[in-house]
Amino acid sequence: MSPLEASPLPSRGEPRAGIAPEFRNLVNGRVRLSEYDPKWPYLFRREDGRVRAALGDRVLLFEHVGSTAVPGLAAKPCVDLLLLVADSSDEAAYLPDLEAAGYPLVIREPDWYEHRVFKGSEVNLNLHVFSRGCEEAERMRRFRDHLIADADARERYTAVKRELVGRTWDRIQDYADAKTDIIRRLLAEADAGRGATG
Repeated sequence: MSPLEASPLPSRGEPRAGIAPEFRNLVNGRVRLSEYDPKWPYLFRREDGRVRAALGDRVLLFEHVGSTAVPGLAAKPCVDLLLLVADSSDEAAYLPDLEAAGYPLVIREPDWYEHRVFKGSEVNLNLHVFSRGCEEAERMRRFRDHLIADADARERYTAVKRELVGRTWDRIQDYADAKTDIIRRLLAEADAGRGATG
């Protein structure tokens, strides 16, 4: 095991020690949902420049995903960023440069698509790192694109999120897991629509 792999990090939804309080997405068991903020695309562009400066041509894809990437959609005020590298399990190829640029690694999930999550030092963000060709990365992009294209899907997704933020949660992952059914339904609709037009 390399020194990079040896550091203990939480997996899906476990508490993240050392993250500044303003970056927490779960406060007193409640998820905070904000109305769409036009600064979110600006924050993505800013981070895009920083990540590309740190990694250069090792960036195979860098996109704004999640609810903050969908104009008009209420969201947790945490910008989700998707980074594809050649092999996300090869941390030596990108982790030192991301950490030097101010992105600490907070989650390592070798059993879930070799997913890694970094936080920002100045912006509340989740920088998701996957390998080229990862199906989960493609799912994130398809879901974002469907919400952008379909107003009814946006409304239904928003209604579920508003209902869920009224509850108290032990972990932010529990809130995310509670959205699984609506996400699956909307993705199925998106795929059916693509099949009908393709």
